[in-house]
Amino acid sequence: MVTDMARERAGLVLAACRARGWALGTAESCTGGLVSAALTAVPGASAVMERGLVTYTNAAKMDLLDVPAATLETHGAVSAPVAEAMAAGLLARAPVQAAVSVTGIAGPNGGTPLKPVGLVYVGAATTAAGATHRRTIFAGDRDTVRSRSVAVALDLLLDLVA
Repeated sequence: MVTDMARERAGLVLAACRARGWALGTAESCTGGLVSAALTAVPGASAVMERGLVTYTNAAKMDLLDVPAATLETHGAVSAPVAEAMAAGLLARAPVQAAVSVTGIAGPNGGTPLKPVGLVYVGAATTAAGATHRRTIFAGDRDTVRSRSVAVALDLLLDLVA
């Protein structure tokens, strides 16, 4: 279910991309397509939203987004370099001018002292601004971590496309 707040943010992202004549894509891991769902919940999204990929495994990140194996081995899937590489990889491989990615540990399991449950990296890239990321740690259950990750992804993307 897409929240009203996510739908509102998604609408702003879509309007900004539409104003630039840009197409948009998503590359998601821990959110499993929720960012794409928020974007496509907005009427008229098809004028901007080109594609959304769920790249849950490292193999998918490498195969579909050209995330280097060395980056995954050195930093792990939940890291700033991987989030940026996911967004940049989609930007390079798809007919889009803006891309957003999410990778994290939604829980309830899988956390470590260095990478706790709730750690999320959001990456974004545009043809005009290159790649960037945001690191966040959310408290709460799996659904909370995932829904808050969507909000951060849409906000970061809006910062780049507005």
